[in-house]
Amino acid sequence: MDKLLITGGNRLAGDITVAGAKNAALPILCAGLLTAGDIDLHNLPQLQDVRTMLKLLRQMGLRVEINGERAQLNGAMIDKPEAPYEMVKTMRASILVLGPLLARFGEARVSLPGGCAIGSRPVDQHIRGLQAMGAEISIEAGYIHARAKRLKGARIVTDMVTVTGTENLLMAATLADGVTVLENAAREPEVTDLANLLVKMGAKIEGIGTDRLKIEGVASLHGAEHQVIADRIETGTFLCAVAATGGDVTLRNTRADLLDSAMDKLREAGAVLSSGADWIRVQMDSRPRAVSFRTTEYPGFPTDMQAQFMAVNVVAEGSSNATETIFENRFMHVQEMNRLGANIVIEGNTAIVQGVDKLVGAPVMATDLRASASLVIAGLAAQGQTLVDRIYHLDRGYDRMELKLRAVGAQIERVS
Repeated sequence: MDKLLITGGNRLAGDITVAGAKNAALPILCAGLLTAGDIDLHNLPQLQDVRTMLKLLRQMGLRVEINGERAQLNGAMIDKPEAPYEMVKTMRASILVLGPLLARFGEARVSLPGGCAIGSRPVDQHIRGLQAMGAEISIEAGYIHARAKRLKGARIVTDMVTVTGTENLLMAATLADGVTVLENAAREPEVTDLANLLVKMGAKIEGIGTDRLKIEGVASLHGAEHQVIADRIETGTFLCAVAATGGDVTLRNTRADLLDSAMDKLREAGAVLSSGADWIRVQMDSRPRAVSFRTTEYPGFPTDMQAQFMAVNVVAEGSSNATETIFENRFMHVQEMNRLGANIVIEGNTAIVQGVDKLVGAPVMATDLRASASLVIAGLAAQGQTLVDRIYHLDRGYDRMELKLRAVGAQIERVS
């Protein structure tokens, strides 16, 4: 099993090219199920989750041709509207095939998904929404069975803001009979990116980027060409790495407007940030200042940046609070950071961090995707060597992270 060996203490300097967004790419790949036409994608990240999704889609009959960060999908020969447990147990995003399969083929059989063990992520919002559109749904032996001759437009108000729920219902509504209105819709940039692709495919969607989406169903969708947006979480992760270690790094192929809240917090911590249309420069010449934050839905501070920002706070001057409101089990990195000498105490859904003068390298274990990224940042800031185990979590969401960090001066290598 691969691990990352990090020798900390180096400032970071140079350029890093940010990959396409994992959380945009996965629903966009599922949108290939909605049409018999060709979907040409650019800036597709080369990640384990993307490879898993492509394997699942191929098994359904979707034709996939990959050339680096480009992909062509064709759904003319889909003959198996089923997502088996063996294919989806490692990735909760597999639930995103449910809406498109049901809308286009009238039925779907999808295993209940797996993924990171960071808390309860019920799919009941997906199911209730599809039932409101006329689907008959049962859950048997760990599988969701859904049937509908043709989905009907409906007004759907979800009990909570759910990104994958919004994406699933949005895709389903594009081929439904009549008008669907999604209230309390997620506004994340990845949802907007999916909606923009669907419009290119012939969907009729109003309110893109807002919490109220109005979709007028069409008889069929056609092919389109689309570039996946930059990964704002990868961008934020590298910004935090520079804030924790010091340095001067320019991130390419990314957009500052995708993570305003996290950048505001980094400025509070003392980072100097400048940006253009497709780049962000971060400079850090002093010890960071402790900054408190609270995770919430977009455009608030993203839960997917909580662990990485905590890695900045553990070496910051002063004390801070990190309050997690999205997932109830997302502090599993705390115990591992404390092994490096951090001073973190958990009270309920808040982590209280007292900054320390230095961290000292030690063996640590990744427990989920973003936790693993936070341990890499802590290792870069620590004195001596840190060995990060179970980095298969990291590979699910970061494209060759160690190569990008090594190019800007980090001492980091993958070992078996």
